[in-house]
Amino acid sequence: MTESFGAIALPTSSQPGAAITFLWALIGLVLTIAATWLETFVVNAPWVWGSTGMQVYSLGVTFQVGAVLLTGCVGGKTAAALAQIAYLILGLFLFPVFGFQVFAQGGGLSYVHEPAFGYLIGFIPAAWVCGYLAFQEAPKLEELALAALSGLGIIHGFGLVYLVPASLLGWLESDRSLWQLMATYSLLSLPGQLAIVCAVAVLAYVMRRLLFY
Repeated sequence: MTESFGAIALPTSSQPGAAITFLWALIGLVLTIAATWLETFVVNAPWVWGSTGMQVYSLGVTFQVGAVLLTGCVGGKTAAALAQIAYLILGLFLFPVFGFQVFAQGGGLSYVHEPAFGYLIGFIPAAWVCGYLAFQEAPKLEELALAALSGLGIIHGFGLVYLVPASLLGWLESDRSLWQLMATYSLLSLPGQLAIVCAVAVLAYVMRRLLFY
């Protein structure tokens, strides 16, 4: 797809077609569920392996947020949002029926009392915005990183908007203070999630190049 400006054809990007969108919605759903229990790690620099060996360090977060952002950056806004809508429906309504654990702490409608629920709600708009920004033009590493970073910001924004009043009103099933909850779900997780944003941008860039869109 191109836009003409005088005699010059400028390449742009477009959202994937219906078939690809549906496929990526399914992939995004599976990735989000699986990544809930997939802890992220980094290794020390290769040039020191000779003296210290390869050492693995945990980032303290799972790849769940990465799965949400990756689906947006590669599958587009519609696929990413549909995947997260399906994820919430499965966790809230199918867990009590089939007992299949989707969320990290179980599932069911009672999950609305969990401190993390606001962050899960934020998955939907974050996925859409990330997918929208990622397809504004042909894939560039910095644009994909910005799209993923925007999605991460939305997740934390929704999470905090839900967490603060729910904690102050005694709505949450937690004996921790508001500041402890904010530290656990936002402040302490941000460094690891920022590293995930970088990884998502690189992986999405490579995948988009290989898939030719």
